[in-house]
Parts: sequence; structure tokens; C-alpha cells
Amino acid sequence: MAAEPEILDELRRLRARVPQLTGALAASVDGLVLAHDTPGVEPEGVAALTATALGVAVRMSDVTGQGDLRELLVRGVHGYVATYAAGRTAVLTLLAQDRVNVGRLHLEGRRAGARIGELVDAEAADVSGTTPAKAVKPATRTGTARTRTTRAPRTTPTNARTTTDS
Repeated sequence: MAAEPEILDELRRLRARVPQLTGALAASVDGLVLAHDTPGVEPEGVAALTATALGVAVRMSDVTGQGDLRELLVRGVHGYVATYAAGRTAVLTLLAQDRVNVGRLHLEGRRAGARIGELVDAEAADVSGTTPAKAVKPATRTGTARTRTTRAPRTTPTNARTTTDS
């Protein structure tokens, strides 16, 4: 894969931006390693498990009507495993310590996933000789703006029990 050095550079830059990362791996959605920076972890095994988890997560997202899968987060006692979509045919999996700032992990993971997706999709287009499909933006609302109506005050007795009362 010609894009492998560029993907590996992106993984290393990502690990420099988020010091609590213990590993980063780019893989195809079917579990083949594209590039990895995962000291002490078997990248082929992580890629294969990522593909398996991805299959379940995609199905869950589809069944519940949440749309295309964007990311998957698993929290264990010792840290996190986060997987982000990276273009049409790849994923980025990050391993992080339990003290990582999860918001920062998502921010940097999404950015790196987008960059890796561009690299992988561009290479796929070069190999097939076609131009990659452009990402479709979500539809924007058209029509009249919704307005809020005010509600009348509630007339509940002051000694009414709620479901949280014992």
C-alpha cells in the first residue's frame, strides 16, 4: 500500500498530540492492518477484533435507526478502545489509558480518522482509476421555523409522590 507511510505518520502525530494513547491502528473494515503504532499489542489480532466489533456496532446502529456508524467506544478497567470511521473502507482504532480526556480522544480521533480516510480513499481511487464519491452532507431543514408555545403552570398537589420517592 503506497499510503502506508503517510498513514503511519498520521498515527505517530496523533500519539504525540494525545500522550495517553498507548496504541493506534488503521485497518480495513474487514480486519486487515493498513498501518499500526501499537507497541506490546498484536496488531493483526486487534484489527480482526475491530472488524468483529464493527460488524455488531454497525448492525446495532442500523437496527436502532441511528444512521451510519461513526465511532465505537469501549471502556475497560484499564482504559479505552475507540474506533472511528476512516473513509469508506477503513477504521482507526485507538488504545488509551483510563486517565485520557475522552473529549480530546474523540476530537483527535475524528480528525485523524478523516485524514486517514482521505488517504485510503484516494489510494483506492488511484487503483481503480475512478474518482472517489464525495461525502454527502446531512440535509438542512427548509421551511418555516418552529416556535415554542408557553405552557400553563402545573397544578400538582404539593404532597404528591413521585417515582423517585421511597
